Amino acid sequence: MQREALLAGGAAAVLSALVLAVVVVPGITASPTDDRLRPSRLDIRETSLAAGDVGGETATIAVTTRLDHRGGPTGDIEVFYRAVDGDTGLVVDQATNAMGNISGDREVTSTVNLTVPREGAYRLDTVVYEDGQRIEQGRTTVRGVGSLVPAYARSSVRFHQFDGGTTIPPIEYSIRRVTDGKATVNVSAYLTNTGDETVDGLRVVLVARQADSNIVADRVAVPVGSVDPGHTATPASELTVPDNYSYYLDAVLWKDGVIVGSARTTADLNPQRTVPENQTREDVDLDSDEFAAETETVREEGTPPASNTPAGQSGPGFGLAAGVVALLGAGLLARRWSA
Repeated sequence: MQREALLAGGAAAVLSALVLAVVVVPGITASPTDDRLRPSRLDIRETSLAAGDVGGETATIAVTTRLDHRGGPTGDIEVFYRAVDGDTGLVVDQATNAMGNISGDREVTSTVNLTVPREGAYRLDTVVYEDGQRIEQGRTTVRGVGSLVPAYARSSVRFHQFDGGTTIPPIEYSIRRVTDGKATVNVSAYLTNTGDETVDGLRVVLVARQADSNIVADRVAVPVGSVDPGHTATPASELTVPDNYSYYLDAVLWKDGVIVGSARTTADLNPQRTVPENQTREDVDLDSDEFAAETETVREEGTPPASNTPAGQSGPGFGLAAGVVALLGAGLLARRWSA
Protein backbone atom coordinates (compact mmCIF):
# COMPACT_ATOMS: atom_id res chain seq x y z
CA MET A 1 0.00 0.00 0.00
CA GLN A 2 2.89 2.30 0.80
CA ARG A 3 4.44 1.49 -2.58
CA GLU A 4 1.32 2.47 -4.46
CA ALA A 5 1.18 5.75 -2.59
CA LEU A 6 4.75 6.52 -3.54
CA LEU A 7 4.03 5.86 -7.25
CA ALA A 8 0.96 8.06 -7.19
CA GLY A 9 2.89 10.85 -5.53
CA GLY A 10 5.67 10.64 -8.14
CA ALA A 11 3.21 10.77 -11.01
CA ALA A 12 1.56 13.80 -9.48
CA ALA A 13 4.92 15.50 -9.12
CA VAL A 14 5.83 14.83 -12.77
CA LEU A 15 2.47 16.12 -13.92
CA SER A 16 2.84 19.26 -11.83
CA ALA A 17 6.33 19.85 -13.24
CA LEU A 18 5.02 19.47 -16.82
CA VAL A 19 2.19 21.93 -16.21
CA LEU A 20 4.64 24.39 -14.71
CA ALA A 21 6.96 24.05 -17.72
CA VAL A 22 4.11 24.70 -20.14
CA VAL A 23 3.20 27.86 -18.25
CA VAL A 24 6.76 29.13 -18.01
CA VAL A 25 7.89 28.08 -21.55
CA PRO A 26 4.84 28.17 -23.90
CA GLY A 27 6.72 26.83 -26.94
CA ILE A 28 7.89 23.66 -25.25
CA THR A 29 4.87 21.71 -26.51
CA ALA A 30 5.04 23.01 -30.11
CA SER A 31 4.89 20.38 -32.80
CA PRO A 32 7.76 19.98 -35.26
CA THR A 33 5.51 21.46 -37.96
CA ASP A 34 5.08 24.79 -36.14
CA ASP A 35 5.99 27.78 -38.41
CA ARG A 36 8.35 29.04 -35.76
CA LEU A 37 10.51 25.97 -36.26
CA ARG A 38 10.30 25.76 -40.08
CA PRO A 39 13.15 27.29 -42.12
CA SER A 40 12.33 30.61 -43.82
CA ARG A 41 12.43 30.97 -47.63
CA LEU A 42 12.00 34.17 -49.64
CA ASP A 43 11.97 34.15 -53.47
CA ILE A 44 11.56 36.85 -56.14
CA ARG A 45 8.53 35.91 -58.22
CA GLU A 46 8.34 38.84 -60.67
CA THR A 47 9.40 42.43 -61.25
CA SER A 48 7.16 44.94 -63.01
CA LEU A 49 7.93 48.45 -64.25
CA ALA A 50 5.73 51.52 -64.63
CA ALA A 51 6.42 55.04 -65.85
CA GLY A 52 6.24 57.71 -63.20
CA ASP A 53 6.94 61.42 -63.57
CA VAL A 54 8.53 62.23 -66.94
CA GLY A 55 10.38 65.49 -67.44
CA GLY A 56 12.35 66.96 -70.27
CA GLU A 57 15.65 65.34 -69.19
CA THR A 58 14.77 62.56 -66.74
CA ALA A 59 12.11 59.89 -66.24
CA THR A 60 11.04 58.16 -63.02
CA ILE A 61 10.51 54.40 -63.19
CA ALA A 62 8.41 52.69 -60.51
CA VAL A 63 9.91 49.23 -59.85
CA THR A 64 7.65 46.71 -58.08
CA THR A 65 8.97 43.34 -56.89
CA ARG A 66 6.71 40.50 -55.71
CA LEU A 67 8.35 38.32 -53.07
CA ASP A 68 7.02 34.85 -52.16
CA HIS A 69 7.58 33.86 -48.53
CA ARG A 70 7.33 30.33 -47.17
CA GLY A 71 8.24 28.85 -43.79
CA GLY A 72 8.98 30.51 -40.49
CA PRO A 73 9.48 34.21 -39.88
CA THR A 74 12.41 35.92 -41.55
CA GLY A 75 15.01 38.18 -40.11
CA ASP A 76 15.32 41.84 -41.04
CA ILE A 77 14.59 42.06 -44.80
CA GLU A 78 15.89 44.84 -47.06
CA VAL A 79 15.42 45.03 -50.84
CA PHE A 80 18.12 46.97 -52.70
CA TYR A 81 17.59 48.39 -56.22
CA ARG A 82 19.95 50.03 -58.70
CA ALA A 83 19.68 51.31 -62.29
CA VAL A 84 22.78 50.77 -64.43
CA ASP A 85 23.36 52.47 -67.80
CA GLY A 86 23.31 49.82 -70.52
CA ASP A 87 26.12 51.47 -72.52
CA THR A 88 28.54 52.75 -69.87
CA GLY A 89 27.78 50.37 -66.99
CA LEU A 90 27.58 53.34 -64.61
CA VAL A 91 25.06 53.36 -61.78
CA VAL A 92 22.64 56.22 -62.40
CA ASP A 93 20.34 55.72 -59.40
CA GLN A 94 19.76 53.36 -56.47
CA ALA A 95 17.30 52.88 -53.60
CA THR A 96 16.65 50.54 -50.64
CA ASN A 97 13.31 49.42 -49.22
CA ALA A 98 13.35 48.17 -45.60
CA MET A 99 10.58 45.58 -45.08
CA GLY A 100 11.40 44.28 -41.60
CA ASN A 101 10.36 40.75 -40.57
CA ILE A 102 8.07 38.70 -42.81
CA SER A 103 6.01 35.79 -41.51
CA GLY A 104 3.35 33.48 -42.89
CA ASP A 105 3.03 31.78 -46.26
CA ARG A 106 2.16 34.70 -48.53
CA GLU A 107 3.33 37.11 -51.21
CA VAL A 108 4.53 40.61 -50.35
CA THR A 109 5.41 43.52 -52.64
CA SER A 110 8.25 46.01 -52.57
CA THR A 111 8.14 49.23 -54.62
CA VAL A 112 10.70 52.00 -55.15
CA ASN A 113 11.18 54.83 -57.66
CA LEU A 114 14.36 55.13 -59.73
CA THR A 115 15.10 58.28 -61.75
CA VAL A 116 17.15 57.90 -64.94
CA PRO A 117 18.07 60.16 -67.89
CA ARG A 118 15.37 60.10 -70.57
CA GLU A 119 17.50 58.30 -73.14
CA GLY A 120 19.18 54.94 -73.70
CA ALA A 121 18.52 51.58 -72.01
CA TYR A 122 19.08 50.49 -68.41
CA ARG A 123 19.66 47.32 -66.40
CA LEU A 124 17.68 47.18 -63.17
CA ASP A 125 19.18 44.99 -60.43
CA THR A 126 17.19 43.76 -57.40
CA VAL A 127 18.99 42.25 -54.39
CA VAL A 128 17.25 40.86 -51.26
CA TYR A 129 19.14 40.93 -47.93
CA GLU A 130 18.22 39.16 -44.68
CA ASP A 131 20.07 40.45 -41.64
CA GLY A 132 22.70 41.89 -43.98
CA GLN A 133 23.18 38.63 -45.90
CA ARG A 134 22.31 38.36 -49.60
CA ILE A 135 19.68 35.66 -50.07
CA GLU A 136 18.10 36.43 -53.48
CA GLN A 137 18.67 38.62 -56.54
CA GLY A 138 17.04 39.38 -59.88
CA ARG A 139 17.60 41.49 -62.98
CA THR A 140 15.47 43.14 -65.68
CA THR A 141 16.03 45.58 -68.55
CA VAL A 142 14.16 48.69 -69.63
CA ARG A 143 14.50 50.25 -73.12
CA GLY A 144 12.93 53.12 -75.02
CA VAL A 145 12.91 55.55 -72.11
CA GLY A 146 13.36 58.38 -74.62
CA SER A 147 9.96 57.60 -76.15
CA LEU A 148 8.18 58.57 -72.92
CA VAL A 149 6.34 61.85 -73.44
CA PRO A 150 7.10 64.54 -70.83
CA ALA A 151 4.17 65.61 -68.70
CA TYR A 152 4.26 69.15 -70.06
CA ALA A 153 3.91 67.88 -73.65
CA ARG A 154 1.01 65.47 -73.08
CA SER A 155 -2.38 66.17 -74.57
CA SER A 156 -5.24 63.90 -75.54
CA VAL A 157 -6.11 66.34 -78.33
CA ARG A 158 -4.12 65.62 -81.48
CA PHE A 159 -4.32 66.12 -85.22
CA HIS A 160 -6.80 63.65 -86.62
CA GLN A 161 -5.50 60.52 -88.35
CA PHE A 162 -7.77 59.60 -91.24
CA ASP A 163 -8.35 55.96 -92.18
CA GLY A 164 -8.16 54.56 -95.67
CA GLY A 165 -5.57 53.69 -98.29
CA THR A 166 -4.97 57.34 -99.25
CA THR A 167 -3.32 59.52 -96.66
CA ILE A 168 -5.47 62.57 -96.01
CA PRO A 169 -3.63 65.41 -94.28
CA PRO A 170 -5.33 66.90 -91.21
CA ILE A 171 -4.99 70.35 -92.82
CA GLU A 172 -7.00 71.59 -95.79
CA TYR A 173 -7.21 74.89 -97.63
CA SER A 174 -9.36 76.72 -100.16
CA ILE A 175 -8.67 79.87 -102.18
CA ARG A 176 -11.06 82.65 -101.26
CA ARG A 177 -9.89 85.41 -103.60
CA VAL A 178 -6.92 86.71 -105.59
CA THR A 179 -6.36 90.46 -105.74
CA ASP A 180 -3.36 92.45 -107.00
CA GLY A 181 -1.10 89.39 -106.98
CA LYS A 182 -2.15 88.41 -103.45
CA ALA A 183 -4.04 85.20 -102.72
CA THR A 184 -6.24 84.85 -99.65
CA VAL A 185 -6.39 81.23 -98.53
CA ASN A 186 -8.73 79.77 -95.91
CA VAL A 187 -6.84 77.15 -93.86
CA SER A 188 -8.47 74.73 -91.41
CA ALA A 189 -7.21 71.86 -89.26
CA TYR A 190 -8.87 68.77 -87.74
CA LEU A 191 -8.23 68.19 -84.02
CA THR A 192 -9.70 65.16 -82.20
CA ASN A 193 -9.84 64.57 -78.44
CA THR A 194 -8.88 60.91 -78.00
CA GLY A 195 -8.99 61.06 -74.20
CA ASP A 196 -11.69 60.76 -71.56
CA GLU A 197 -11.79 64.35 -70.33
CA THR A 198 -12.62 67.72 -71.84
CA VAL A 199 -9.54 69.70 -72.84
CA ASP A 200 -9.42 73.48 -73.07
CA GLY A 201 -6.78 76.19 -73.26
CA LEU A 202 -5.64 75.12 -76.73
CA ARG A 203 -4.65 77.29 -79.67
CA VAL A 204 -3.43 76.54 -83.19
CA VAL A 205 -0.90 78.67 -85.03
CA LEU A 206 -1.35 78.47 -88.82
CA VAL A 207 1.74 79.33 -90.86
CA ALA A 208 2.30 79.65 -94.62
CA ARG A 209 5.95 79.12 -95.66
CA GLN A 210 7.18 79.70 -99.20
CA ALA A 211 8.35 76.27 -100.30
CA ASP A 212 11.58 77.35 -102.01
CA SER A 213 12.92 79.87 -99.50
CA ASN A 214 11.15 78.66 -96.32
CA ILE A 215 10.23 82.29 -95.65
CA VAL A 216 7.07 82.79 -93.61
CA ALA A 217 4.56 84.62 -95.79
CA ASP A 218 1.79 84.86 -93.20
CA ARG A 219 0.94 83.58 -89.73
CA VAL A 220 -2.15 83.65 -87.52
CA ALA A 221 -3.07 82.21 -84.10
CA VAL A 222 -6.53 80.67 -83.67
CA PRO A 223 -8.04 79.77 -80.25
CA VAL A 224 -9.54 76.28 -80.22
CA GLY A 225 -11.75 76.46 -77.15
CA SER A 226 -12.93 73.33 -75.34
CA VAL A 227 -12.87 69.93 -77.04
CA ASP A 228 -15.05 67.22 -75.47
CA PRO A 229 -13.95 63.55 -75.37
CA GLY A 230 -14.43 61.85 -78.73
CA HIS A 231 -15.17 65.14 -80.51
CA THR A 232 -13.33 66.89 -83.35
CA ALA A 233 -12.71 70.61 -83.59
CA THR A 234 -11.90 72.43 -86.86
CA PRO A 235 -10.21 75.77 -86.13
CA ALA A 236 -9.80 77.86 -89.29
CA SER A 237 -8.51 81.23 -90.42
CA GLU A 238 -7.44 83.12 -93.53
CA LEU A 239 -3.84 83.62 -94.67
CA THR A 240 -2.84 86.14 -97.35
CA VAL A 241 0.22 85.28 -99.43
CA PRO A 242 1.75 86.27 -102.80
CA ASP A 243 0.11 84.40 -105.66
CA ASN A 244 1.80 81.98 -108.12
CA TYR A 245 4.06 80.36 -105.51
CA SER A 246 4.00 77.04 -103.70
CA TYR A 247 3.69 76.92 -99.92
CA TYR A 248 3.97 74.63 -96.94
CA LEU A 249 0.99 75.07 -94.63
CA ASP A 250 1.98 74.28 -91.03
CA ALA A 251 -0.39 73.91 -88.10
CA VAL A 252 1.22 74.00 -84.64
CA LEU A 253 -0.86 73.00 -81.61
CA TRP A 254 -0.10 74.82 -78.32
CA LYS A 255 -1.29 74.07 -74.78
CA ASP A 256 -0.29 76.16 -71.76
CA GLY A 257 2.62 77.69 -73.65
CA VAL A 258 4.02 74.35 -74.87
CA ILE A 259 3.91 72.80 -78.35
CA VAL A 260 2.04 69.48 -78.12
CA GLY A 261 1.60 68.65 -81.81
CA SER A 262 2.15 69.76 -85.40
CA ALA A 263 1.08 68.86 -88.92
CA ARG A 264 1.93 69.98 -92.48
CA THR A 265 0.50 69.96 -95.98
CA THR A 266 1.35 71.73 -99.26
CA ALA A 267 -0.50 74.45 -101.15
CA ASP A 268 0.35 74.82 -104.86
CA LEU A 269 -0.75 78.25 -105.99
CA ASN A 270 1.29 77.83 -109.19
CA PRO A 271 -0.55 75.13 -111.18
CA GLN A 272 2.40 74.64 -113.56
CA ARG A 273 4.45 72.69 -111.02
CA THR A 274 3.92 70.52 -107.97
CA VAL A 275 6.02 70.65 -104.83
CA PRO A 276 6.09 67.41 -102.82
CA GLU A 277 6.22 67.71 -99.05
CA ASN A 278 9.80 66.45 -98.80
CA GLN A 279 11.19 68.82 -101.46
CA THR A 280 12.81 72.00 -100.23
CA ARG A 281 14.20 73.46 -103.51
CA GLU A 282 12.49 74.23 -106.78
CA ASP A 283 13.36 76.30 -109.87
CA VAL A 284 11.64 79.59 -109.19
CA ASP A 285 12.05 83.26 -109.93
CA LEU A 286 12.36 85.23 -106.71
CA ASP A 287 13.51 88.47 -108.26
CA SER A 288 10.40 90.29 -107.09
CA ASP A 289 10.20 92.20 -103.83
CA GLU A 290 7.62 89.78 -102.41
CA PHE A 291 10.30 87.52 -100.91
CA ALA A 292 13.63 88.90 -99.75
CA ALA A 293 15.52 85.62 -100.16
CA GLU A 294 19.04 85.02 -101.40
CA THR A 295 18.79 82.81 -104.50
CA GLU A 296 20.97 81.35 -107.21
CA THR A 297 20.17 81.27 -110.93
CA VAL A 298 19.09 77.86 -112.22
CA ARG A 299 18.68 77.22 -115.94
CA GLU A 300 15.80 75.20 -117.25
CA GLU A 301 16.60 72.18 -119.41
CA GLY A 302 17.22 73.08 -123.07
CA THR A 303 17.96 76.75 -122.36
CA PRO A 304 21.40 77.88 -123.60
CA PRO A 305 23.65 79.57 -121.06
CA ALA A 306 23.53 83.33 -121.06
CA SER A 307 26.60 85.12 -122.45
CA ASN A 308 28.43 87.69 -120.38
CA THR A 309 29.90 89.34 -123.48
CA PRO A 310 28.51 92.84 -124.09
CA ALA A 311 26.58 93.47 -127.28
CA GLY A 312 28.72 94.45 -130.26
CA GLN A 313 31.82 92.60 -129.00
CA SER A 314 32.98 89.18 -130.06
CA GLY A 315 33.55 86.65 -127.31
CA PRO A 316 36.65 84.48 -127.05
CA GLY A 317 34.84 81.43 -128.45
CA PHE A 318 33.90 83.25 -131.69
CA GLY A 319 37.49 84.60 -132.22
CA LEU A 320 39.01 81.09 -132.03
CA ALA A 321 36.60 79.72 -134.64
CA ALA A 322 37.34 82.60 -137.00
CA GLY A 323 41.09 81.97 -136.66
CA VAL A 324 40.73 78.29 -137.60
CA VAL A 325 38.65 79.13 -140.67
CA ALA A 326 41.21 81.74 -141.76
CA LEU A 327 44.08 79.25 -141.40
CA LEU A 328 42.31 76.62 -143.51
CA GLY A 329 41.52 79.23 -146.17
CA ALA A 330 45.16 80.33 -146.32
CA GLY A 331 46.26 76.73 -146.82
CA LEU A 332 43.91 76.17 -149.74
CA LEU A 333 44.96 79.42 -151.35
CA ALA A 334 48.66 78.43 -151.08
CA ARG A 335 48.01 75.09 -152.82
CA ARG A 336 46.27 76.84 -155.74
CA TRP A 337 49.18 79.19 -156.23
CA SER A 338 51.71 76.35 -156.10
CA ALA A 339 49.70 74.44 -158.69
